[in-house]
Amino acid sequence: MSGMTAVNPRRTVPRPLARLVAAAGLLVTLVALLLAPASPASAHAVLVSSSPAAETVVPSPPAEVVLTFSEAVRKVPDRIRVIAPDGSRADRGEPNFSGSLVTVAVDPAGARGTYLVSYRVVSADSHPVSGAFTYSVGAPSTVPVDTGTDSRADPAVGVAVKVARFLTYAGLLLLVGPLLMLGVFWPGRLDRRGPARVAWAGLGVLLLGTLAGLWTQVPYTVGGGLFDVDGAGFRDVLGSDFGVTHLVRLGLLAASALLLRPVLSGRGGRADRVILAILGGAALLTWPLAGHAAASPAPPLTIFVDAVHLGGMAVWLGGLVVLAVFLLPRADERELGAILPVWSRWAALAVTALLLAGTVNGLIEVGSPEKLVSTTYGRLLLVKIVLFVLVIGVAAVSRQLVRRWSAAARPRPLRRALWLELAVAAVVLGVSATLVQTPPARTTAADSGGSAVTSFSTTLTSPIYSLQVEVTPAERGNNSVHLYAYAPDGSPQPVAEWRVTAALPAAGIEAIEVPLLPLTDNHATGEISLPAAGDWQFRFTVRTSDIDQATVTATVPVR
Repeated sequence: MSGMTAVNPRRTVPRPLARLVAAAGLLVTLVALLLAPASPASAHAVLVSSSPAAETVVPSPPAEVVLTFSEAVRKVPDRIRVIAPDGSRADRGEPNFSGSLVTVAVDPAGARGTYLVSYRVVSADSHPVSGAFTYSVGAPSTVPVDTGTDSRADPAVGVAVKVARFLTYAGLLLLVGPLLMLGVFWPGRLDRRGPARVAWAGLGVLLLGTLAGLWTQVPYTVGGGLFDVDGAGFRDVLGSDFGVTHLVRLGLLAASALLLRPVLSGRGGRADRVILAILGGAALLTWPLAGHAAASPAPPLTIFVDAVHLGGMAVWLGGLVVLAVFLLPRADERELGAILPVWSRWAALAVTALLLAGTVNGLIEVGSPEKLVSTTYGRLLLVKIVLFVLVIGVAAVSRQLVRRWSAAARPRPLRRALWLELAVAAVVLGVSATLVQTPPARTTAADSGGSAVTSFSTTLTSPIYSLQVEVTPAERGNNSVHLYAYAPDGSPQPVAEWRVTAALPAAGIEAIEVPLLPLTDNHATGEISLPAAGDWQFRFTVRTSDIDQATVTATVPVR
C-alpha cells in the first residue's frame, strides 16, 4: 500500500532482502495455488442423508433411492449408479434432480444382498462432489464393484483449474493497474506505451484464463483427463451457471476492448471512461457468481463483498506494479511528491475494502464463532485478519511519512520500499490462496476428529408403513428432519398428513411441534431448534388415507 513508499532512507530494507522476501512471498502464492488440496476439499455440498440410509439393512427392495445434499446440485450424465449384488445396474432411467434432492428409481424386484450407490454431482459453487455408500436388502453380502467408467478427474485437471483461476486474477490486476495509473496519476511528459502494453497483456491473460476455465471445467466435473472433452460435456458446462457467467465475462471483455485503445492513449473522453468503469464493475461480478459466493447462506451479500474484495485487490496490486516498474524509475522527485500522497489514499481505500469485504465474507463462511479456532479455515481467516490489521496500521503511519517527506525522498529508497510492499502483498495473497482452497468452516466439523456431517438415522415400523427418520446434525441448535415413508412391500407410501413433535421430559421441555414441508408423496422435511442436549422423544404420526393412521416413536440422542 503505497503508504510504505515514503520512508526514512536510513530505515529502508536493503534491496537484496526485499527481493528475497518478494520471491518467497510469490513462491508461497504459487505453491498454495497449485498444490493446495484438490476437490472435494474445496466443495461445499455434502451428502446429508439418504434413503435407504447408508449401511442399513431394509426388509424388502426399495423402489427408489433418495439422496439429500446440503445445497442444490446438478446432474453429471451417467454418474449416479446403483449396483446390485451381482454387479449389474439396479437403477432405472435418469435420476430426478430437484434442488438438493436426487431421486433414483431402482428395480423393486431386486435380489437380496448388498447394493452399492455411487454418485458424482456438481454443487451450486461449480465444484464436483462424489462419494459412495452401501445398503442391504434382507441381509448383507459382499460389496459389489462398479465396473462402469471411472468418474475420477486426472490430478492434472485439478492443477489446470487452479492455474486458469490464477491467470484470471493476474490478468485482472495487470489490466486494472495501468488503466487506473494512466487515467489518474500519469504525468503528461512520460511515454504511455509501456503501461498500455501491460494493460493489453493483462487483457490477453484474462481472456486466456477465462477460456481455459471453461475448457478445464468439463473434465473437472465429469471426470477424465485434460483433453477428455466432448461436445456434450462442453454444452453441459456452457449451460450451467458457471458457463453462463464465463460467457458473460467474455462478452464484457470484448466490449471493453473497443474502449481500451482511446483510454490508454489518453484520447478517450469522460463518457468512454464511465462506460469502461461500468463494464469493469459488471465483469467483477462474474467471479463470485461462478464460485463459492453464489452458494453461501446469503448470496446477494457475499456476491457483492466478493466483487469488492476482488476489485480492491486489482486496484492495490495493479497500481503497485505500475509504480514499481514504470513510475519510480521515470518520474522525477517533483512528480513523485505530487503522485505519492494521492496514491497513498487510493491504496488505503483499496486495502480497507479488501479487509472489510474479506472479513464479512469469511465470517459468513465460518458459520459459528467456535469454528474460528476449531477449523483450519477459521484459523487461516484469523491469520489473514491479523495481517491486514497490521498492514492498515503501517499504512496509517506511512501516510504521515508521505505527507512530510515525499517531496524530498530519493528514488532508490522509494523503490526498495515499494518492492518490499509487493512482497508483503504476495505473502498475503499466499494466505488468501490457501484460504480459497480450504473447505469453509460452515461445511466442516472441528478438526479434532469430527466428521463433516453427523446425523441420527433409524427406521421405525408400524402395521401400515415403515418410516425412515433422519435428524441432522442431532446437536443443540437448528436441526433438519427428513422423513421417508414406505409401504410394507418396500414401495414409496403416499402420505396424506404428517405430524411430528419433539420433547425432552428430563429437562421439563414439553412437546414442540415440528413444521413439515412435503417434498414428494412419501418424503417430508422440517426444521426444529433443540435448545438442550439430552435424549429427545420424537413422535411421528403418519396418516396414509382417510381412515389409516399410525404413530411411532424414537429416542434421538442430542449432543
